[in-house]
Amino acid sequence: MGSVGEWDALVVGAGVSGLTTAVRLAEAGLRVRIRAARPPLETTSAAAGASWGPYMVSDPRVLPWSEQTRLALEKLAGDTASGVRLVRGMEAAPGPMEPPSWVLGVADYEPCRPEELPRGYASGWRYTIPLVNMPQYLDYLVLRLRTLNVPIEISAVSSFKELSGAASILVNCTGLGSRYLVPDDELFPTRGQLVVVDNPGIDNFFQDHAEHEDLTYFLPHGSRVVLGGDATPGSEDLTPDPAAAAAIVERCAAVEPLLRNARVRRILVGLRPTRPQVRVESDSIDGVRIIHNYGHGGSGLTLSWGCADEVLTLSGLQ
Repeated sequence: MGSVGEWDALVVGAGVSGLTTAVRLAEAGLRVRIRAARPPLETTSAAAGASWGPYMVSDPRVLPWSEQTRLALEKLAGDTASGVRLVRGMEAAPGPMEPPSWVLGVADYEPCRPEELPRGYASGWRYTIPLVNMPQYLDYLVLRLRTLNVPIEISAVSSFKELSGAASILVNCTGLGSRYLVPDDELFPTRGQLVVVDNPGIDNFFQDHAEHEDLTYFLPHGSRVVLGGDATPGSEDLTPDPAAAAAIVERCAAVEPLLRNARVRRILVGLRPTRPQVRVESDSIDGVRIIHNYGHGGSGLTLSWGCADEVLTLSGLQ
């Protein structure tokens, strides 16, 4: 693994949080390596939709972290290799509501007129936000790390104690793995399912603003569209549910009829690492200095660059 003298930071975890944090640390001049139980394309991040949007606003740090990430993703959208695109679309709510405060910060925000809203929705707004093709984006981050000479070792970690002496600091980006590694009994899985279909000619996204388990959104990514979704707290079942998938397609088709007969390519299932508050803070476990960066729920992408900046600040090594 190497000695402390060789490495400034060892990032544990290779999802979007781990990769982004490693990029930020390495670009600040630190000597960084990654160790993870699974390669990036086998993480929960690879099964994400994914669109930018701050959803866990009970944590006051989420809004600035989200804004930092939006600005970073907007810059990346200029590189076609990144898998990030700026796409205009609609967010709508079933009842009357004012848009969240963060929406007003998006440059081309505008409220929807009642006649523009799909059936069953009472308020809504349009804006342009980053949509991310996650498999392509994770590959892009890996390539960026390779140019920074950041090695990625695929090997499970049974305890942080075994990593003592591996680097000056450890950065814990293990998501649900933190339940056992920390351990953290506030962390729990929220099962999510998506349906990937052929794109029948959709250029704009749609997502509802709802507080229940059944979500409705569709996100175009070139030749495919990602349809969602659901959120089942406490479930760890990774088996695709055909009935739930059919319900997702039906909800999306009610908004956009072109989706009703689109060919299904894949059904994706992932477990969001959910916690009452995101945990980004310094800690010491078994005498090992650790900076935690986990518990992002369904907002791992949305918070990724902001949380990575926070980790860099906490490291005190830049």
